[in-house]
Amino acid sequence: MIRETIAKKEIGKENDFRWRGGEVLRVEGFSDAVFAFALTLLVVSLEVPKTFNELLITMKGFAAFGICFTLLIFLWYEHYKFFRRYGLDDPFTITLNSILLFVVLFYIYPLKFVFTLVISQLLGIVPQHNLAEQALNSSQSQVLMAIYGGGYLAVFLLFTLLYYHALRKKESLNLTEIEVHDTKTSISGNMIHVSVAALSILIAAIGGNEMVGWAGFSYFLLGPALTIHGTVRGRQRRKLEK
Repeated sequence: MIRETIAKKEIGKENDFRWRGGEVLRVEGFSDAVFAFALTLLVVSLEVPKTFNELLITMKGFAAFGICFTLLIFLWYEHYKFFRRYGLDDPFTITLNSILLFVVLFYIYPLKFVFTLVISQLLGIVPQHNLAEQALNSSQSQVLMAIYGGGYLAVFLLFTLLYYHALRKKESLNLTEIEVHDTKTSISGNMIHVSVAALSILIAAIGGNEMVGWAGFSYFLLGPALTIHGTVRGRQRRKLEK
């Protein structure tokens, strides 16, 4: 199993954060199976091309697959890091983790649909007006952005709750001051994702069809917001280290 191999080699281990996760837990093994199944769902609908033109169209579709694959790997790594850091397998953690896996599986199809649609329009795989008629009309675009934003918000809200639960158990986990700081940093970082997703949903809900594009562009706020957050929290961490 990939997680077990990575854990044994201590890949990604942090110098100032003691890993409390020893052997790979059953909940982690089950989670890996769900993430693997989610990756399978990204490509399961692809048919073998029968002509060269169909092959070219399929190859262009791999750009959307690459984006979705990258996002899933990011979520998997965040999941891996949490369980390596804290090694929790209590009922509340298992419950939150189960909900997270459910949302990830549900999130796959909206994720794939959104990025396939966007990449198709950017690359001009089919004329934009034909694509809109076949896949999405203007009245449905608001609902699509709300569904996408809802899944995005739910995933990072669940990560926030997992880290908050770990913070509540800081005494039993014997978290150091630096580790408490890093845990709080993870909580606030995940809340930035939640806030941006909520903003996107709000724009899509009340802005009308004319503002749907801005609902999508709002996710570009993550870059500067997370950069500022990392800079501020990094300075605070260096003060603690001294």
